Amino acid sequence: MQEENIYQAMFKHATIGILIVKSDGKIIKANTFAEKLFGYEDNELAGQSVDVLVPDALRGGHAQHRNSYHKKPVERVMGAGLDLFAKRKNGETFPVEISLGHTEFEGEKMAIAYINNIAARKKASEDLIESKSRMSAIIETAVDGIITISRRGIVESINPAAATLFGYAPEEVIGNNIKMLMPEPDKGQHDQYLKNHNTTRVKKIIGIGREVTGLRKDDTTFPFHLSVSEVKFGQKSIYTGILHDLSDRKLAEEKMRRYAQALERSNRELQDFAYVSSHDLQEPLRKIRAFGDRLKIKEGDNLGEKGKDYLDRMLNAATRMQRLITDLLQFSRVGTRSKPFKMVDLNEVLTGVLSDLEIAIEKSNATIKVDKLPIIEADETQMRQLFQNLISNAMKFRKTDENPSIEIRSEHYQKTAHLTSTPGDTLVKIFVKDNGIGFDAKYKDKVFQIFQRLEGRKFEGSGIGLAICKRIANRHGGDIHAESEIGKGTTFEITLATKQPLQGEEI
Repeated sequence: MQEENIYQAMFKHATIGILIVKSDGKIIKANTFAEKLFGYEDNELAGQSVDVLVPDALRGGHAQHRNSYHKKPVERVMGAGLDLFAKRKNGETFPVEISLGHTEFEGEKMAIAYINNIAARKKASEDLIESKSRMSAIIETAVDGIITISRRGIVESINPAAATLFGYAPEEVIGNNIKMLMPEPDKGQHDQYLKNHNTTRVKKIIGIGREVTGLRKDDTTFPFHLSVSEVKFGQKSIYTGILHDLSDRKLAEEKMRRYAQALERSNRELQDFAYVSSHDLQEPLRKIRAFGDRLKIKEGDNLGEKGKDYLDRMLNAATRMQRLITDLLQFSRVGTRSKPFKMVDLNEVLTGVLSDLEIAIEKSNATIKVDKLPIIEADETQMRQLFQNLISNAMKFRKTDENPSIEIRSEHYQKTAHLTSTPGDTLVKIFVKDNGIGFDAKYKDKVFQIFQRLEGRKFEGSGIGLAICKRIANRHGGDIHAESEIGKGTTFEITLATKQPLQGEEI
């Protein structure tokens, strides 16, 4: 008897709704929690059909489900994955979890239903799903790239903006090490950095924004600003990186830098030109006038030997003046009548130059050794002019007792350890070395100034060739330097940017 009382107390005071239902659907008994759950008074549910607790839209099929259950009863635990709804006395519906059990009493089959209101839990779940959907939508449509990685550096997620930035589909990146998106030297150092951070917790990038370089699928690089944060979930940590592409900004900065340099050079060259116009260019003209006057006054119509000499000297001065003017115009046109940049194979350019200089090479018995040269963005005509001037100089300023020997080679050069992939940052160095007469090292800067001739008039020329070479190198984002020693030849080092930001715009 005491045991029965205990069961009745458990039934009455249980914190879950309990219904005992006959096979015909009549409710035999409902506990207090079930009556309150459905909005009924004490003992009001007993004797009613369980269908009153089923929403109208679902009631038609409920009798069939009930009959099927009693024919072949199977226990069903709560949370079996069914979306179930119940109806209160006032007609309001709400989501429930129902666990079913089966029993038989005095030959009567009965079902025991345990009912739990999951409205609050379902709303929380829906709110969580909505929150995740909102967050996912924000991440998926974000303009900046967003990437999450594990403590081992494995990519767990990447949004479309980041995937597009690197030229991959998201599935090509997820599951791989983040190193695949890094050029050297960062690629080789990343694993050690993560290991050091996870061990020592010393932050060098995490929590600190900085400019870094990304490696695209097509092996090109680009600059971006990276902000990394660490998020902890219990014992697990993930790192989230937000990437902002800096290519346009860097390109604009590079253009401004080039324009500023060009303006400074133009100002200097304008001053040099004014000086030259008032001095060097006037000298041949003065000689022409002086000798012309002498010819007219002293010789008249009958020219003797002296008259012929005056005439020859006048003609030489005129020729020299013409050469100066021609070379000066060529110098000024490097920046004003240049052609658009395009991809240029320097090997093909050099082959053409050597073909043009074939007679001069044979005449001087010159030996020219050439290593493989790179392909860069450049003005092809100016590259041809650059090589032709340097090779011609090497053959012209040769030793009298030794045949000219010229070596041409190249190497890639990086301005900084952590490149930013700005056009103009990646350079190539070209070396042109000869065994000629050389010059005193103190003149290594002076030789690139316009009209500078260290050998006076011993060698033919106007003194503009190397100034043109320097201006061509400057226009291509680089420079030219010379290392020389008297009697031991000269090495010219030309730096050129492999990519140009101006795409044919003149500076």
